[in-house]
Amino acid sequence: MYPWLDRTGKVSYLKLATFIGVLLPGLWAAFVWSMGQAPQPSGLGTSAMPVTNALHVIGDWSVRFLLITLAVTPLRRLAMWPRVITLRRMLGVTAFAYVAIHLVLYIVQQNYRLLFVASEIALRIYLTIGFVAFVGLLALAITSTDSAMRRLGGKKWQRLHYLAYPLTMLGLAHFFMQSKINVTEPVIMSGCFLWLMLYRLAHRWNNEKPLLAWQLASLAIGAAVLTQLGEAAWYQFATGIGAERIFNAVFDFHHVRPAWWVLGAASAFIPLPWIARRFWAAGRVAARAAVAA
Repeated sequence: MYPWLDRTGKVSYLKLATFIGVLLPGLWAAFVWSMGQAPQPSGLGTSAMPVTNALHVIGDWSVRFLLITLAVTPLRRLAMWPRVITLRRMLGVTAFAYVAIHLVLYIVQQNYRLLFVASEIALRIYLTIGFVAFVGLLALAITSTDSAMRRLGGKKWQRLHYLAYPLTMLGLAHFFMQSKINVTEPVIMSGCFLWLMLYRLAHRWNNEKPLLAWQLASLAIGAAVLTQLGEAAWYQFATGIGAERIFNAVFDFHHVRPAWWVLGAASAFIPLPWIARRFWAAGRVAARAAVAA
């Protein structure tokens, strides 16, 4: 079945738009690379080292797609949007595909020296972590089909796919370790992952009832605070720059700290229940009334 079709074989415009969207980062990187340059991982300008920078760009999007996949569940619950769950498989497979391309680009960067690549993966811990994440995501991608779910059974399949959480953590660890000094984006992504996990814990603690606005706001603030503490700890213990400088820069908005980006991203989920009740639910009621009339 084509990824843009629903279970009845009809075109789903939501799935089609998502399919086009997930291709765009890779197509853009390939286009600019074909012109002799590659986009900088920061997204600013281009570089004369196309393979290395394409490697980083695709790696960045690998982690982003993992987080987007994990965001489907809170989006479905908070926005009261059950159809979005149909995108989760496509997004998860996309994340694996980008990880696989990331690995291939690393092999290209090393001039196809497969034995050297294997030795580097075995000897360099951040490459080992990345390769373990690749193998785990490969297992999830292979078992993402309906037939695999039937063979494994619902509970076994679900337990296997809970590995998405630790595998995302491995991807973030790989991202951190290869980023060296500037860890702004890994910190932002880690903060977003932290909020996604806090949301799941809070939802379960709340007996799987919808979270209220104040609870969502508390989660957003908590994730931002923990992000700030995590960034400060990294600079204190991993680089020696010192945590004090990071704390002093919190309100220096010439360079917005990752905690603020996490707070903004998490806060975007707070009004979703109100929006869903105010507009979408009201629209469905009106549509049913029109049909009944």
